[in-house]
Amino acid sequence: MAIKFFEKLSNNYLELLDDKEDFNIVINVGESPNAKIFQAHSAILKYRSLYFCNELSNIRKDANNIKTLNLTNLTIQQFEIIIKYIYGGIVLLENHNALFIFELMLIACEFLFDELAKYLETHLIETKARWLR
Repeated sequence: MAIKFFEKLSNNYLELLDDKEDFNIVINVGESPNAKIFQAHSAILKYRSLYFCNELSNIRKDANNIKTLNLTNLTIQQFEIIIKYIYGGIVLLENHNALFIFELMLIACEFLFDELAKYLETHLIETKARWLR
């Protein structure tokens, strides 16, 4: 019998995301003046997303062994949800309107997060059907 402790594991990975010392990827999100720099870990990004695996394989490291990825087509709020999904498997949709969720679904498709894209699609159909029409 396997006992699964996913909640603790998820929380540990989210703590890793907050660790500002041990990272090897810098992700520039948004465009000035609405831009933010995120720090991440290539191993996690590569294993969680084929999109990031492909993108990171095409980027060279700088002198400090850091790779930089620019995602100017996303908002900070959108990427914060995506990065928390990547690290912790958590997506909070409260306080987001249907358009935001729809755009997030398109981003999930672009990043090849089938599980998240399908969930968001179902969520929109079940809770925002009037908006979709």
